[in-house]
Amino acid sequence: MVANIICIKWGTLFGPEYVNRLYSGVRRNLSVPVRFFCMTENSDGFHPDIEVLPLPVEPYQQQMNAALAVANRQGAMRKTSLFRPGLVPDLEGPFLGFDLDVVITGPLDPLLALEPGKVAMRHDWTEKRKGRPTGHGSVFRYDPKLHGYLYEELAKDPYREVEIARGSEQRYTSHKAMDRGQFVYIPEPWVVSFKYDCNPFPGNYFHKPRLPEDARVVCFHGHPKMPEAIAGYTGSLIRYSKPCDWLQEHWVERATADLGPSYA
Repeated sequence: MVANIICIKWGTLFGPEYVNRLYSGVRRNLSVPVRFFCMTENSDGFHPDIEVLPLPVEPYQQQMNAALAVANRQGAMRKTSLFRPGLVPDLEGPFLGFDLDVVITGPLDPLLALEPGKVAMRHDWTEKRKGRPTGHGSVFRYDPKLHGYLYEELAKDPYREVEIARGSEQRYTSHKAMDRGQFVYIPEPWVVSFKYDCNPFPGNYFHKPRLPEDARVVCFHGHPKMPEAIAGYTGSLIRYSKPCDWLQEHWVERATADLGPSYA
């Protein structure tokens, strides 16, 4: 068995070290060999074991972008290119996908094994609080051979699909799979939010960020991002963070030991 891992990088927000450290994190936390793919227009600085997929100009991109402009979410559904059937012709099994602003902190095998044949995402923190059934897009498992509709339905009517999803890729993805009975939530202790689960207000003023015991992936959606959290963050009253030692270890030091300083 091989674990297929995928991410997407475009623009200049994240450097190649984010991709390399993600690659190191997943291969250190899986018990099987890894094929790691990154879809990008610029692979400079990538570790040589990373398989590069060209960032496509989708035939539906113009209509999708027009709808996203109305929703004020430009670029928010770029990840749907990952769902294209046949993206990797010799692929066997599902993809486990990650955003680049996550850190791997524990075993990932259970995420791959969870209810095969279904799209898997964690329940979005804000949507859950509001009583709405939407997955969070930082971690997602899918199989292009089984879930090609995630690409095909957007390509067929991009303006309508973006309107229905209100410009949210994670709402589009999770609701499409839910509508077909092909969705499962990743158990919440496995995928945690740095700001909600590791460093919640007001305890963030009294102690350093804590890593929950069963966390396998820590998501840095919004702020602070990983470098900000390592250094300590004072960007807002609620999001204040003391310097995070365990993050420095998991995201930087272990990757450096694994890949060498040239890539981490």
